[in-house]
Order: sequence, then C-alpha cells, then structure tokens
Amino acid sequence: MSSTVVKKEKNEVTLKIEVDHEQFEKAVQEAYQRTKHKFSISGFRKGKAPRKLIEAYYGEGVFYDEAINQICPVEYEKAIKDQNLEPVDRPTIDIEEIGKGKNFVFTATVTVKPELVLGQYKGIEAEKKEYNVKEEDVENEIEMLRDRNSRMVVVERPVQEGDYVLIDYKGFVGDEQFDGGTAEKQNLLIGSGRFIPGFEEQLVGAKAGDDVTVQVKFPEDYHVEKLAGQDAVFHVKINEVKEKQLPELDDEFAKDVSEHDTLEALKEDIRKKQEEAVKKKAEDEFKNEVLKKVIENAQVDIPEVMVENQIDNMLNDFDFQLRYQGMDLDTYLKFSGSKLEDLRNQMRDDAYDRVKMQLTLEAVAKAENIEASQEDIDAEIEKYAEEFNMELDKLKESLEQNNYEYIQKNIVVQKTVDFLVEHAVAKPAE
Repeated sequence: MSSTVVKKEKNEVTLKIEVDHEQFEKAVQEAYQRTKHKFSISGFRKGKAPRKLIEAYYGEGVFYDEAINQICPVEYEKAIKDQNLEPVDRPTIDIEEIGKGKNFVFTATVTVKPELVLGQYKGIEAEKKEYNVKEEDVENEIEMLRDRNSRMVVVERPVQEGDYVLIDYKGFVGDEQFDGGTAEKQNLLIGSGRFIPGFEEQLVGAKAGDDVTVQVKFPEDYHVEKLAGQDAVFHVKINEVKEKQLPELDDEFAKDVSEHDTLEALKEDIRKKQEEAVKKKAEDEFKNEVLKKVIENAQVDIPEVMVENQIDNMLNDFDFQLRYQGMDLDTYLKFSGSKLEDLRNQMRDDAYDRVKMQLTLEAVAKAENIEASQEDIDAEIEKYAEEFNMELDKLKESLEQNNYEYIQKNIVVQKTVDFLVEHAVAKPAE
C-alpha cells in the first residue's frame, strides 16, 4: 500500500491510496467466502456455487463492495498514520481504479485538525484580586446555620411579619368565584411576596381561628388575562400561626451543629474555610484571565465540523443532566417551546471557544514538551480509587485503553494550565 497527499486546502486533505492488486484480490476472495451463501445459482446448493460462476452470472464486481468495505478503513487508517494527519471527521471515499489484475486505487477526502499559531503565552499579565473575609461574613454563616437548625412553633399571638400561617381561602371577582382562587391548608410565609401584592399584609394582626376579608387588585401584567387589573376579594380562614425559633448561640449550639466544643472554635473553623474559599476564588479568576488572554493571542481557522461535534457533546451532557433530574432533551424542548436548532445555535459560541481552548492548550503542551508520566497516571488512578472507594488493583483491571488515554489527556491539560499560570505575571487589581 502506498499513499500520497494530492490536495490540501485549508483544513481539508485528499489522500490518494493505492493497494496492490494481490492484496485486493485477497480481500475479494474473503468477500466471496463471507457472502457466497446469499447467491442462488441453478444446479448448486446455496453457498456451493464457484466464485467464477457467480461473477459470470452477476457481474465481475459482485464482491467488490464487500471487499471495499473491508479494505478501505484499514488502508485509510494506515495512510493517516503514514502522513501524520489528525482527522476530525469521517472521510469521503471515491474509487479511482478497480478491476481484475489492477491495483485498487481510491481517494479519501477528510477534514483534519487545523494548525494553530500560538501568540504570546508566557509572561501573560493578569489582575489578581485579593478577597478578605470580614467578621460579618462569619456571622452570616453562623446565622444560616441557626436558620437551618431552627424549629417551627405554634403561637397564640396575632400574625406578625416573618410568621408562617396555615390558611384556607376563596377568591372572588365581583360575585363570581374565579378558577385557581381557592385552596385549603396552604402554608404562607408573611412577607415572602408569594401572593398578590397587598394580600399578605392584610393578614398581619389576625389570630388563628379568625376569618379575614382581603381586598386586592390584580397587577395589570398578571399572567391570567381575564384577571389582570381586576379588583378581587379573598375570604381567608387562618387555621394556625407559627413562628421560627432559632437556637441559642452558645457552646451547646456549636456541639449540636459541628464537631467543635465551643462557639469560638466553630467560628474559627468557618473563618478558615472562608479564607480558603476566597483564596481559591482569586486563583481561579487569575487562571481564567490568563487562559483567556493566551487563547485570544492564538490564531486558528477552526473547521465547522469541530464546532458541530463539540455542540453534539454539549447536548449529550445536557441530556444526561436532564435525565438525572427525571427529564430528557425531547421533553425539555417540548415544555420550553424551543427547537433543537435554536438550542444548538445558543451553544455555538461556547462550543467555538471550547474548541479553540483545546487546540491552544494542545499547542502549548507540544511547544513545551509537556507530557503525562507513568507516575502522573498512577497517582491519578490512585486518586480515583480513593474517591470511589475502590481497591486500586481492581480499578486498574477495569480500566480500558481509552480510559488511560482520557486520564493521560486530562493530566496534560492540567499540567499545561499550571505551566501557563506559573509563567504569568500577577498584577494588583485596580
């Protein structure tokens, strides 16, 4: 087999591949052996007719398609490797020469990964913000802990802002009771703004067992057209009034909600975690700004097929997330009133940016000889074993070659990002 590049235009390459006639003849013979049972020739049982007789009856090329389907993928892969090409799409195959005693010649036209020209990627200047943890940040976290550990208690006093009330109600416009305006045993937080403006405020001061007449006006932009702008009356029965009681802020509270024995130790732990979080936030923002500039400095003509493939991946991820929530992509499109093409178009810019980032990081890794060592791969697999609580040896046995390649690529990407950040220049935020 021999191959030559006969045409290269932008990101499209046409290969001319020539297969020796003896090799092709072998493929035709194998095609005959696989498919001879499909042919009926008078005087022979199915599958027993000689190849020459079948070819005489059905034509010389009767087994060519089967042979081509067998030989083309194999020889194409060899040619791609010989020519050091990286396809990003399936090839288009055209037969140029075929026949008994002739070499089999075909062309394969395929879109290949584009060549990216790196701009500046070392010494990138980017702002690095400094975030400080304030005492009020710690206090806010403590208050959220108190809120999560609060309890609801029935009270006999009048309704106040912040209370929860259990109500029945019926709504009327004029003398007519309207659809959707009736409910029983509804929980309502006074001050939440869940109901029509003015509704909740008129319950303040009432007690459990009271009947309250609430007069409101539906907003002009209310989603039910026939109610929009209408005056309405609700007859409300207050069944129960509850208030939220927060736990006392003391050492006992700290023991109940954490592993700490004192409130001060709990606060110190919260402060430490918040400091770690804001430090990571600053580092992530700096890293993202560095990457953004490195990618902007790179030049590349990205084939449309790469963007489309990336959109396919993003849609698959989105569909997986939806299924995890008990929905799927088709159902989402139906309920949102969207079309698949609209969703693809919404993802297009993000997909383009992801492809360019991938190509840029690959180019930097190549330029700087950044690789994943066996030690790196082993360490990553150990991390997976700990994360999923699996025995290391069993995890290694379950991994296939493509899993190792995926791990290797991820390591190279991370090491490349780390390289760019290490060689960047941090400047204080203005």
